[in-house]
Amino acid sequence: MQTHVIPVGFDYDRLIAPLVRDRLDVDRVVLLEGAVGSEANVEYSQHLAEKLEQDFENLLGAETDRVSVRDVYDYDAAFAQAFDLIADELDAGGEVWVNIASMPRTVSFAFATAAHSLAVEREEDRSRIHTYYTAPEKYLETELAEELRKEIDLLSDLDAGDVDDGRIAERVESARALLDEFDERGTTIGAKEIDGRHVVEIPVASFSNVKPFEELVLFTLGEHGEFASVSDLAETLASDLGEEYTDSFRSKVIYNVDRLGPGGKGYIEQEREGKSHRTRLSRIGELWVRAHEND
Repeated sequence: MQTHVIPVGFDYDRLIAPLVRDRLDVDRVVLLEGAVGSEANVEYSQHLAEKLEQDFENLLGAETDRVSVRDVYDYDAAFAQAFDLIADELDAGGEVWVNIASMPRTVSFAFATAAHSLAVEREEDRSRIHTYYTAPEKYLETELAEELRKEIDLLSDLDAGDVDDGRIAERVESARALLDEFDERGTTIGAKEIDGRHVVEIPVASFSNVKPFEELVLFTLGEHGEFASVSDLAETLASDLGEEYTDSFRSKVIYNVDRLGPGGKGYIEQEREGKSHRTRLSRIGELWVRAHEND
């Protein structure tokens, strides 16, 4: 089962055209709709989602679901939502393609990062996770801006009494045609071919997954926020696990913190203070803990 997860913004062509032109298999589509912004923005995005839903079903025969993103500017929530959604599709045995060409960048980046995180964590599923981007052939915003400049010139001349009926009719027809195209296609036109394809897949970094004891370290940092030293972290872990705090246990924690640090998986960051290292989760570490806190 080929599932495409597609955040819907103000684009139409580059969300469906590359799949048609590159003849990709599409069995199921999850369309993500933003629920924050001006009423006009939300309505316009929903209009495009409705059109995409119909065309994915009619043109590609794909089962289509529409899912709401509550706040398109809440990166953490979008990451957690993406992580769960993609993981569910993988658990169902499908191959997942995440399109990050549209919607606010917070959502697109959150879904891309979640896809990459799952690819890192679930090495056995890495070949079934894809993140891709499609470039448009043309942006309508520039044409809309140029059209507006021409209307300003016309209104200025009209105010001065130096305009004829033919010019007015021409401008009305030009503006109407452009707005019709905007209503039909969104802010971009077409899907640009790059190196023979319309889909530009974003490669996944090749890191190893998180081991069980490393998970304990991450969750402990997530619960406590920060430790003044790795020794303090080790003492807390020993207490939580009901184990004796020994040099051997401390060495084990240091080893795992190093593996999770900047020179390893990047989930932990450290700041040197004298002979100690203040230890906390990195940004990606915080997101990892949030995505797994209900496991």
